[in-house]
Amino acid sequence: MENYFILNRATGKLEAHFEKAAYDALTEAQKKDLKSNFLWGRNSGCWISRAKWPGTGCAARCAAALGLQDAGETGERTSFAEQMERKAARAERRAERYENRADAHATRADHLQAPINHMHGDIAFFTQPNIGTSAGRAFTRRREKMLESFEKGFEEFNKSEYWRDRAQTARRAADQKELRDRAFLDRRIRERESDIRKLQKNVQGYEDMLKTAEGERAETISAQLERWLDMLEAKLDELGYYQDCLDAVGGIPFSRETIKPGYTVEVQRYGVGKVLSTGPKNFTFGSVFPLKMQYAEIIRVVDPAPAPEEKPLTLAEFAATFAP
Repeated sequence: MENYFILNRATGKLEAHFEKAAYDALTEAQKKDLKSNFLWGRNSGCWISRAKWPGTGCAARCAAALGLQDAGETGERTSFAEQMERKAARAERRAERYENRADAHATRADHLQAPINHMHGDIAFFTQPNIGTSAGRAFTRRREKMLESFEKGFEEFNKSEYWRDRAQTARRAADQKELRDRAFLDRRIRERESDIRKLQKNVQGYEDMLKTAEGERAETISAQLERWLDMLEAKLDELGYYQDCLDAVGGIPFSRETIKPGYTVEVQRYGVGKVLSTGPKNFTFGSVFPLKMQYAEIIRVVDPAPAPEEKPLTLAEFAATFAP
């Protein structure tokens, strides 16, 4: 096949392969649709989907609409841990490229501003009026070029700051700080557990249908079942990865058994406050605007003594408050 699309299981991306003549024959609308779903991979020499499996349905429909043949799948799916390692490595390489660009622009800026910087302290150079002689005009042109070069230096410094900011963002992505955040990991684990329950329900439904299906319908159901099982395997892999990360940071030290209503605790983002109520997975925190929060968001217990329970006044006690 010359014009086709294929799912690369190693990367989880769809790859659209075109002959140059086929690409040139596309209309502007088709090219726009292609670029909204795919990015050109300079190293791979093909179009790579923006979305990642299993969210590649739109990209697959786009490729089919462009007349590309479905070539199935290639490669083996890598573990989620390997995917995260590759993601961090790419971010690290990206940070290095951005830092190199920032340094190059900073060096160029220094070079452009050097002539004016060397004249620092020479008041006569900057205050010398324009003289109508050949030497005076030459001096004026030289000074104007030096000032123009100085202005361009600021543009280069701005570019340097831009790339340095991009490098810092890439460094944060490479550091994967969120994988040491208990609250983040707890949320990802809950999400994966929810996904797994839904997928298991779908798998059970297709297995039940397959028991009574025959012929072409059985083949269709079997193919769908394989897809759901593949998705289930991927989610179980992700769940195991996040659970391992949570174990690596010591798990979640607080729970309903260790946190009681009335405790004063410090939590992420909101600081110190009271625990109003506790549940099996979350607790209510605050006073004026109660917030439901994860136990993983607790940083420390400030005061473990529950607040004394306030009992309602009896009728006699209430009446006594109005006695003279």
